[in-house]
Amino acid sequence: MDAISDGVVTRRVLPVALARLVDDPVVLLEGPRSVGKSTLLRQISTAIGGRIVDLDDPGTREAVAADPATFVAGGEPVCIDEYQKAPIVLEAIKAELNRDSRPGRFVLTGSTRHEALPDSAQSLTGRLSRLTVSPLSQGELGGERETLLADLLSESPNLVGRKPTSSTTRVQYIERIVAGGFPMALAKSSSAARNRWIDDYVELTLGRDIRDVSRVRQAHLMAPLFHQLASQTAQVLNIEKASRDVGLDRPATYRYLDLLETVFLIYRLPGWGKNLRARATSSPKVHVLDSGVAARLLRLTPAKLASLDATSMTELGHLLETFAVGEIRKQASWLDDVGPLGHWRTSDGDEVDLVVERDDGAVVAFEVKAAGRVPGDEFRGLRKLRAALGTRFLAGVVLYLGPRSYTFEDRLHAMPMDRIWTT
Repeated sequence: MDAISDGVVTRRVLPVALARLVDDPVVLLEGPRSVGKSTLLRQISTAIGGRIVDLDDPGTREAVAADPATFVAGGEPVCIDEYQKAPIVLEAIKAELNRDSRPGRFVLTGSTRHEALPDSAQSLTGRLSRLTVSPLSQGELGGERETLLADLLSESPNLVGRKPTSSTTRVQYIERIVAGGFPMALAKSSSAARNRWIDDYVELTLGRDIRDVSRVRQAHLMAPLFHQLASQTAQVLNIEKASRDVGLDRPATYRYLDLLETVFLIYRLPGWGKNLRARATSSPKVHVLDSGVAARLLRLTPAKLASLDATSMTELGHLLETFAVGEIRKQASWLDDVGPLGHWRTSDGDEVDLVVERDDGAVVAFEVKAAGRVPGDEFRGLRKLRAALGTRFLAGVVLYLGPRSYTFEDRLHAMPMDRIWTT
Protein backbone atom coordinates (compact mmCIF):
# COMPACT_ATOMS: atom_id res chain seq x y z
CA MET A 1 0.00 0.00 0.00
CA ASP A 2 3.00 2.30 -0.55
CA ALA A 3 1.19 4.64 -2.91
CA ILE A 4 -1.47 5.50 -0.33
CA SER A 5 1.07 6.24 2.41
CA ASP A 6 3.01 8.44 0.00
CA GLY A 7 -0.18 10.26 -1.03
CA VAL A 8 0.53 9.76 -4.75
CA VAL A 9 -1.32 7.22 -6.88
CA THR A 10 -0.91 7.11 -10.64
CA ARG A 11 -4.24 6.03 -12.10
CA ARG A 12 -4.10 3.79 -15.14
CA VAL A 13 -7.25 5.38 -16.55
CA LEU A 14 -5.58 8.82 -16.82
CA PRO A 15 -3.69 8.22 -20.10
CA VAL A 16 -6.73 6.38 -21.45
CA ALA A 17 -8.91 9.43 -20.81
CA LEU A 18 -6.38 11.80 -22.37
CA ALA A 19 -6.20 9.58 -25.44
CA ARG A 20 -10.00 9.60 -25.77
CA LEU A 21 -10.01 13.39 -25.67
CA VAL A 22 -7.94 13.44 -28.85
CA ASP A 23 -10.92 12.03 -30.75
CA ASP A 24 -14.08 12.57 -28.69
CA PRO A 25 -15.76 15.86 -27.77
CA VAL A 26 -16.99 14.56 -24.38
CA VAL A 27 -15.40 12.04 -22.04
CA LEU A 28 -17.38 10.82 -19.03
CA LEU A 29 -15.57 9.33 -16.03
CA GLU A 30 -18.13 7.40 -14.00
CA GLY A 31 -17.71 5.35 -10.86
CA PRO A 32 -18.61 5.18 -7.17
CA ARG A 33 -18.36 8.15 -4.87
CA SER A 34 -15.05 8.65 -3.04
CA VAL A 35 -13.09 6.66 -5.61
CA GLY A 36 -10.86 9.54 -6.69
CA LYS A 37 -12.77 10.96 -9.67
CA SER A 38 -12.35 14.57 -8.54
CA THR A 39 -8.59 14.14 -8.14
CA LEU A 40 -8.43 12.55 -11.57
CA LEU A 41 -10.47 15.38 -13.04
CA ARG A 42 -8.05 17.94 -11.65
CA GLN A 43 -5.13 16.04 -13.20
CA ILE A 44 -6.89 15.97 -16.56
CA SER A 45 -7.80 19.65 -16.30
CA THR A 46 -4.16 20.54 -15.64
CA ALA A 47 -3.03 18.42 -18.60
CA ILE A 48 -5.46 19.97 -21.10
CA GLY A 49 -5.68 23.49 -19.70
CA GLY A 50 -9.30 23.12 -18.66
CA ARG A 51 -11.67 24.93 -16.32
CA ILE A 52 -13.35 22.99 -13.46
CA VAL A 53 -17.02 23.35 -12.55
CA ASP A 54 -17.78 21.54 -9.26
CA LEU A 55 -21.46 20.62 -9.05
CA ASP A 56 -20.95 19.04 -5.63
CA ASP A 57 -20.77 22.62 -4.36
CA PRO A 58 -24.36 23.82 -3.64
CA GLY A 59 -23.74 27.40 -4.76
CA THR A 60 -22.15 26.34 -8.04
CA ARG A 61 -24.92 23.81 -8.60
CA GLU A 62 -27.63 26.44 -8.18
CA ALA A 63 -25.86 28.84 -10.52
CA VAL A 64 -25.41 26.17 -13.20
CA ALA A 65 -29.05 25.06 -12.90
CA ALA A 66 -30.16 28.69 -13.42
CA ASP A 67 -27.87 29.42 -16.40
CA PRO A 68 -26.09 26.30 -17.70
CA ALA A 69 -25.16 27.81 -21.06
CA THR A 70 -22.87 30.38 -19.46
CA PHE A 71 -20.86 27.71 -17.67
CA VAL A 72 -20.21 25.59 -20.77
CA ALA A 73 -19.50 28.39 -23.24
CA GLY A 74 -16.04 29.40 -24.41
CA GLY A 75 -13.13 27.87 -26.23
CA GLU A 76 -11.29 26.26 -23.31
CA PRO A 77 -12.05 22.70 -22.20
CA VAL A 78 -14.63 22.50 -19.42
CA CYS A 79 -14.35 19.85 -16.70
CA ILE A 80 -17.60 19.27 -14.80
CA ASP A 81 -17.51 17.33 -11.53
CA GLU A 82 -20.60 15.29 -10.53
CA TYR A 83 -22.64 16.35 -13.55
CA GLN A 84 -25.66 14.28 -12.46
CA LYS A 85 -26.30 16.86 -9.73
CA ALA A 86 -27.56 19.22 -12.47
CA PRO A 87 -28.29 17.07 -15.55
CA ILE A 88 -29.70 20.11 -17.34
CA VAL A 89 -26.07 20.96 -18.08
CA LEU A 90 -26.06 18.19 -20.68
CA GLU A 91 -28.61 20.07 -22.80
CA ALA A 92 -26.36 23.13 -22.70
CA ILE A 93 -23.35 20.98 -23.70
CA LYS A 94 -25.35 19.56 -26.61
CA ALA A 95 -26.22 23.07 -27.82
CA GLU A 96 -22.58 24.12 -27.49
CA LEU A 97 -21.41 21.09 -29.46
CA ASN A 98 -23.90 21.90 -32.22
CA ARG A 99 -21.84 25.05 -32.72
CA ASP A 100 -18.39 23.56 -32.11
CA SER A 101 -17.85 19.83 -31.88
CA ARG A 102 -14.07 19.77 -31.67
CA PRO A 103 -12.57 16.85 -29.70
CA GLY A 104 -11.59 17.41 -26.09
CA ARG A 105 -14.17 20.05 -25.23
CA PHE A 106 -15.72 18.51 -22.11
CA VAL A 107 -14.77 16.08 -19.36
CA LEU A 108 -17.50 14.97 -16.94
CA THR A 109 -17.49 12.89 -13.79
CA GLY A 110 -20.52 11.15 -12.33
CA SER A 111 -21.32 8.87 -9.40
CA THR A 112 -24.34 7.28 -11.06
CA ARG A 113 -24.52 5.30 -14.29
CA HIS A 114 -25.33 7.56 -17.23
CA GLU A 115 -28.14 5.37 -18.59
CA ALA A 116 -29.99 5.65 -15.27
CA LEU A 117 -30.57 9.40 -15.66
CA PRO A 118 -33.82 10.73 -17.12
CA ASP A 119 -34.35 10.59 -20.89
CA SER A 120 -33.64 14.31 -21.08
CA ALA A 121 -30.11 13.57 -19.89
CA GLN A 122 -29.39 11.23 -22.79
CA SER A 123 -28.85 14.12 -25.18
CA LEU A 124 -25.16 13.36 -25.74
CA THR A 125 -25.63 9.85 -27.10
CA GLY A 126 -23.10 9.35 -29.88
CA ARG A 127 -20.90 12.21 -28.69
CA LEU A 128 -19.92 10.87 -25.29
CA SER A 129 -17.18 8.35 -24.50
CA ARG A 130 -17.59 6.59 -21.14
CA LEU A 131 -14.78 5.34 -18.93
CA THR A 132 -15.09 3.58 -15.59
CA VAL A 133 -13.13 4.83 -12.58
CA SER A 134 -12.89 1.92 -10.16
CA PRO A 135 -11.49 1.57 -6.66
CA LEU A 136 -7.71 1.44 -6.75
CA SER A 137 -6.22 -1.66 -8.30
CA GLN A 138 -3.54 -3.66 -6.52
CA GLY A 139 -1.01 -2.56 -9.12
CA GLU A 140 -1.90 1.11 -8.63
CA LEU A 141 -1.46 0.65 -4.88
CA GLY A 142 1.93 -0.97 -5.34
CA GLY A 143 3.14 1.32 -8.11
CA GLU A 144 3.18 -1.51 -10.67
CA ARG A 145 1.74 -1.51 -14.18
CA GLU A 146 -0.46 -4.61 -14.43
CA THR A 147 -0.36 -6.31 -17.82
CA LEU A 148 -1.63 -9.86 -17.19
CA LEU A 149 -4.88 -9.53 -19.11
CA ALA A 150 -3.32 -7.57 -21.96
CA ASP A 151 -0.52 -10.12 -22.23
CA LEU A 152 -2.92 -13.06 -22.30
CA LEU A 153 -5.11 -11.40 -24.92
CA SER A 154 -2.08 -10.57 -27.05
CA GLU A 155 -0.83 -14.16 -26.75
CA SER A 156 2.43 -12.97 -25.24
CA PRO A 157 5.02 -15.79 -25.39
CA ASN A 158 6.38 -17.50 -22.28
CA LEU A 159 4.01 -15.59 -20.01
CA VAL A 160 3.93 -18.31 -17.37
CA GLY A 161 7.72 -18.52 -17.09
CA ARG A 162 8.32 -14.81 -16.53
CA LYS A 163 7.54 -14.98 -12.81
CA PRO A 164 7.38 -18.67 -11.91
CA THR A 165 7.04 -18.33 -8.13
CA SER A 166 5.30 -16.12 -5.59
CA SER A 167 6.06 -15.38 -1.95
CA THR A 168 2.64 -13.87 -1.10
CA THR A 169 1.06 -15.76 1.80
CA ARG A 170 -2.58 -16.70 2.37
CA VAL A 171 -2.79 -14.17 5.21
CA GLN A 172 -1.43 -11.40 2.98
CA TYR A 173 -4.03 -12.17 0.31
CA ILE A 174 -6.75 -12.00 2.96
CA GLU A 175 -5.48 -8.63 4.15
CA ARG A 176 -5.71 -7.25 0.60
CA ILE A 177 -9.24 -8.58 0.19
CA VAL A 178 -10.47 -6.99 3.42
CA ALA A 179 -8.70 -3.68 2.75
CA GLY A 180 -10.41 -3.17 -0.63
CA GLY A 181 -9.50 -0.32 -2.93
CA PHE A 182 -11.15 2.91 -1.75
CA PRO A 183 -8.41 5.53 -1.26
CA MET A 184 -9.91 7.16 1.85
CA ALA A 185 -10.51 3.81 3.54
CA LEU A 186 -6.97 2.65 2.81
CA ALA A 187 -5.56 5.87 4.24
CA LYS A 188 -7.10 5.22 7.67
CA SER A 189 -4.71 4.42 10.50
CA SER A 190 -6.52 1.34 11.79
CA SER A 191 -9.00 -1.33 10.73
CA ALA A 192 -11.58 0.19 13.09
CA ALA A 193 -11.26 3.58 11.39
CA ARG A 194 -11.48 1.92 7.98
CA ASN A 195 -14.63 0.10 9.04
CA ARG A 196 -16.22 3.36 10.20
CA TRP A 197 -15.41 4.94 6.86
CA ILE A 198 -16.99 2.06 4.95
CA ASP A 199 -20.10 2.22 7.15
CA ASP A 200 -20.47 5.94 6.41
CA TYR A 201 -19.80 5.41 2.72
CA VAL A 202 -22.53 2.80 2.42
CA GLU A 203 -25.01 4.90 4.40
CA LEU A 204 -24.39 8.00 2.28
CA THR A 205 -24.61 6.09 -0.98
CA LEU A 206 -27.81 4.30 -0.01
CA GLY A 207 -29.31 7.53 1.23
CA ARG A 208 -28.21 10.57 -0.73
CA ASP A 209 -26.98 9.08 -4.01
CA ILE A 210 -29.93 6.75 -4.57
CA ARG A 211 -32.33 9.53 -3.58
CA ASP A 212 -30.75 11.76 -6.23
CA VAL A 213 -31.52 9.15 -8.89
CA SER A 214 -34.97 7.91 -7.94
CA ARG A 215 -37.73 8.15 -5.41
CA VAL A 216 -37.72 4.97 -3.34
CA ARG A 217 -40.97 4.13 -1.59
CA GLN A 218 -39.43 1.63 0.82
CA ALA A 219 -36.05 3.24 1.32
CA HIS A 220 -35.59 1.50 4.68
CA LEU A 221 -35.27 -1.82 2.82
CA MET A 222 -32.34 -0.75 0.65
CA ALA A 223 -29.74 -1.52 3.33
CA PRO A 224 -31.14 -5.01 4.11
CA LEU A 225 -31.28 -5.78 0.38
CA PHE A 226 -27.68 -4.68 -0.13
CA HIS A 227 -26.62 -6.85 2.79
CA GLN A 228 -28.53 -9.83 1.39
CA LEU A 229 -26.92 -9.39 -2.03
CA ALA A 230 -23.50 -9.08 -0.38
CA SER A 231 -24.09 -12.52 1.13
CA GLN A 232 -24.54 -13.76 -2.46
CA THR A 233 -21.38 -12.16 -3.83
CA ALA A 234 -19.64 -14.30 -6.48
CA GLN A 235 -22.73 -16.53 -6.71
CA VAL A 236 -25.50 -16.84 -9.27
CA LEU A 237 -28.09 -14.22 -8.38
CA ASN A 238 -30.98 -15.70 -6.38
CA ILE A 239 -33.60 -13.00 -6.68
CA GLU A 240 -36.26 -15.14 -4.97
CA LYS A 241 -34.14 -15.51 -1.84
CA ALA A 242 -33.34 -11.80 -1.80
CA SER A 243 -37.03 -10.91 -2.18
CA ARG A 244 -38.12 -13.34 0.52
CA ASP A 245 -35.43 -12.41 3.05
CA VAL A 246 -35.96 -8.67 2.69
CA GLY A 247 -39.75 -8.67 2.35
CA LEU A 248 -40.04 -7.14 -1.12
CA ASP A 249 -42.02 -8.43 -4.07
CA ARG A 250 -40.01 -9.61 -7.06
CA PRO A 251 -40.56 -6.52 -9.31
CA ALA A 252 -39.56 -4.16 -6.49
CA THR A 253 -36.48 -6.25 -5.74
CA TYR A 254 -35.37 -5.96 -9.36
CA ARG A 255 -35.95 -2.18 -9.31
CA TYR A 256 -33.91 -1.77 -6.15
CA LEU A 257 -31.23 -4.07 -7.53
CA ASP A 258 -30.99 -1.76 -10.55
CA LEU A 259 -30.54 1.20 -8.21
CA LEU A 260 -27.75 -0.52 -6.27
CA GLU A 261 -26.02 -1.12 -9.58
CA THR A 262 -26.68 2.46 -10.69
CA VAL A 263 -24.68 3.85 -7.75
CA PHE A 264 -21.87 1.30 -8.20
CA LEU A 265 -22.39 -0.71 -5.03
CA ILE A 266 -22.85 -3.98 -6.93
CA TYR A 267 -22.68 -5.26 -10.48
CA ARG A 268 -24.13 -8.22 -12.31
CA LEU A 269 -21.73 -10.39 -14.29
CA PRO A 270 -23.89 -11.81 -17.09
CA GLY A 271 -24.01 -15.39 -18.21
CA TRP A 272 -21.78 -15.88 -21.25
CA GLY A 273 -21.85 -18.32 -24.14
CA LYS A 274 -25.58 -18.98 -24.56
CA ASN A 275 -25.05 -19.22 -28.31
CA LEU A 276 -22.02 -21.45 -27.77
CA ARG A 277 -23.87 -24.22 -25.97
CA ALA A 278 -27.62 -24.54 -25.44
CA ARG A 279 -27.15 -25.67 -21.84
CA ALA A 280 -25.27 -22.48 -20.89
CA THR A 281 -27.18 -20.38 -18.38
CA SER A 282 -27.99 -16.73 -18.94
CA SER A 283 -28.40 -16.09 -15.20
CA PRO A 284 -25.97 -13.45 -13.90
CA LYS A 285 -23.65 -13.67 -10.96
CA VAL A 286 -23.80 -10.80 -8.49
CA HIS A 287 -20.65 -9.16 -7.12
CA VAL A 288 -20.15 -6.36 -4.62
CA LEU A 289 -17.99 -3.81 -6.43
CA ASP A 290 -15.33 -3.67 -3.72
CA SER A 291 -14.21 -6.69 -1.71
CA GLY A 292 -13.46 -4.52 1.32
CA VAL A 293 -17.04 -3.26 1.40
CA ALA A 294 -18.33 -6.83 1.04
CA ALA A 295 -16.13 -8.03 3.90
CA ARG A 296 -17.32 -5.22 6.16
CA LEU A 297 -21.00 -5.80 5.36
CA LEU A 298 -20.61 -9.48 6.20
CA ARG A 299 -18.46 -8.72 9.28
CA LEU A 300 -15.66 -10.88 7.93
CA THR A 301 -12.38 -9.94 9.58
CA PRO A 302 -8.95 -11.18 8.50
CA ALA A 303 -8.86 -13.49 11.53
CA LYS A 304 -12.21 -15.04 10.68
CA LEU A 305 -11.34 -15.49 7.00
CA ALA A 306 -8.04 -17.11 7.94
CA SER A 307 -9.83 -19.80 9.97
CA LEU A 308 -9.84 -23.27 8.49
CA ASP A 309 -13.41 -24.21 9.39
CA ALA A 310 -15.76 -25.02 6.49
CA THR A 311 -17.86 -21.84 6.77
CA SER A 312 -14.89 -19.48 6.81
CA MET A 313 -13.26 -21.27 3.88
CA THR A 314 -16.47 -20.96 1.83
CA GLU A 315 -16.74 -17.27 2.67
CA LEU A 316 -13.10 -16.75 1.71
CA GLY A 317 -13.71 -18.50 -1.61
CA HIS A 318 -16.55 -16.13 -2.49
CA LEU A 319 -14.68 -12.99 -1.40
CA LEU A 320 -11.53 -14.10 -3.20
CA GLU A 321 -13.48 -14.55 -6.43
CA THR A 322 -15.08 -11.10 -6.06
CA PHE A 323 -11.62 -9.65 -5.41
CA ALA A 324 -9.95 -11.37 -8.37
CA VAL A 325 -12.79 -10.72 -10.83
CA GLY A 326 -12.80 -7.07 -9.75
CA GLU A 327 -9.07 -6.72 -10.38
CA ILE A 328 -9.33 -8.23 -13.86
CA ARG A 329 -12.36 -6.06 -14.67
CA LYS A 330 -10.22 -3.02 -13.86
CA GLN A 331 -7.57 -4.14 -16.33
CA ALA A 332 -10.26 -4.79 -18.96
CA SER A 333 -11.56 -1.22 -18.52
CA TRP A 334 -8.18 0.14 -19.66
CA LEU A 335 -8.24 -1.82 -22.93
CA ASP A 336 -9.99 -0.80 -26.14
CA ASP A 337 -10.55 -4.19 -27.78
CA VAL A 338 -12.39 -6.02 -25.00
CA GLY A 339 -16.11 -6.77 -25.12
CA PRO A 340 -18.51 -7.37 -22.21
CA LEU A 341 -17.23 -9.77 -19.55
CA GLY A 342 -19.22 -12.72 -18.27
CA HIS A 343 -19.20 -16.05 -16.48
CA TRP A 344 -19.86 -19.44 -18.07
CA ARG A 345 -22.06 -22.01 -16.42
CA THR A 346 -23.95 -24.94 -17.87
CA SER A 347 -26.73 -27.16 -16.59
CA ASP A 348 -24.21 -30.02 -16.69
CA GLY A 349 -22.23 -28.39 -13.86
CA ASP A 350 -19.41 -26.95 -15.96
CA GLU A 351 -18.45 -23.42 -14.95
CA VAL A 352 -15.80 -20.76 -15.44
CA ASP A 353 -15.70 -17.76 -13.11
CA LEU A 354 -14.75 -15.10 -15.66
CA VAL A 355 -14.67 -15.02 -19.45
CA VAL A 356 -13.01 -12.10 -21.26
CA GLU A 357 -13.72 -11.87 -24.98
CA ARG A 358 -11.71 -9.82 -27.43
CA ASP A 359 -13.64 -7.94 -30.11
CA ASP A 360 -12.59 -10.51 -32.73
CA GLY A 361 -14.02 -13.37 -30.65
CA ALA A 362 -10.81 -14.63 -29.04
CA VAL A 363 -11.28 -15.61 -25.39
CA VAL A 364 -9.29 -15.69 -22.16
CA ALA A 365 -10.90 -17.36 -19.15
CA PHE A 366 -10.23 -17.51 -15.41
CA GLU A 367 -11.08 -19.79 -12.51
CA VAL A 368 -10.45 -18.61 -8.94
CA LYS A 369 -9.55 -21.10 -6.19
CA ALA A 370 -8.90 -20.37 -2.51
CA ALA A 371 -6.47 -23.25 -2.17
CA GLY A 372 -2.72 -23.75 -2.13
CA ARG A 373 -2.70 -26.36 -4.89
CA VAL A 374 -4.66 -27.04 -8.08
CA PRO A 375 -5.67 -30.67 -8.68
CA GLY A 376 -6.26 -31.59 -12.31
CA ASP A 377 -10.04 -31.71 -11.95
CA GLU A 378 -10.05 -27.98 -11.15
CA PHE A 379 -9.36 -27.42 -14.86
CA ARG A 380 -12.57 -29.21 -15.87
CA GLY A 381 -14.59 -26.10 -16.76
CA LEU A 382 -11.69 -24.48 -18.60
CA ARG A 383 -11.04 -27.69 -20.50
CA LYS A 384 -14.70 -27.89 -21.60
CA LEU A 385 -14.66 -24.26 -22.68
CA ARG A 386 -11.44 -24.81 -24.63
CA ALA A 387 -13.02 -27.74 -26.46
CA ALA A 388 -16.13 -25.71 -27.30
CA LEU A 389 -14.18 -22.70 -28.59
CA GLY A 390 -11.33 -24.38 -30.43
CA THR A 391 -8.79 -21.90 -31.74
CA ARG A 392 -10.79 -18.97 -30.31
CA PHE A 393 -9.63 -20.07 -26.85
CA LEU A 394 -6.34 -18.27 -26.15
CA ALA A 395 -5.74 -19.23 -22.53
CA GLY A 396 -7.40 -20.53 -19.40
CA VAL A 397 -5.91 -19.62 -16.03
CA VAL A 398 -6.61 -21.02 -12.58
CA LEU A 399 -5.68 -18.32 -10.07
CA TYR A 400 -4.88 -19.84 -6.68
CA LEU A 401 -3.09 -19.15 -3.39
CA GLY A 402 -0.06 -21.35 -3.99
CA PRO A 403 3.45 -20.27 -4.99
CA ARG A 404 4.08 -21.74 -8.47
CA SER A 405 3.17 -20.72 -12.02
CA TYR A 406 3.05 -23.61 -14.45
CA THR A 407 1.39 -24.83 -17.62
CA PHE A 408 -0.94 -27.75 -16.89
CA GLU A 409 -1.62 -28.65 -20.51
CA ASP A 410 -2.25 -26.96 -23.84
CA ARG A 411 -3.32 -23.34 -23.14
CA LEU A 412 -4.26 -24.14 -19.54
CA HIS A 413 -2.18 -22.62 -16.75
CA ALA A 414 -2.06 -22.26 -12.97
CA MET A 415 -0.84 -18.96 -11.55
CA PRO A 416 -0.55 -17.48 -8.06
CA MET A 417 -3.20 -14.86 -7.43
CA ASP A 418 -0.65 -12.04 -7.29
CA ARG A 419 0.22 -12.59 -10.94
CA ILE A 420 -2.79 -10.36 -11.59
CA TRP A 421 -0.85 -7.32 -10.45
CA THR A 422 2.85 -8.24 -10.43
CA THR A 423 4.92 -7.89 -13.59
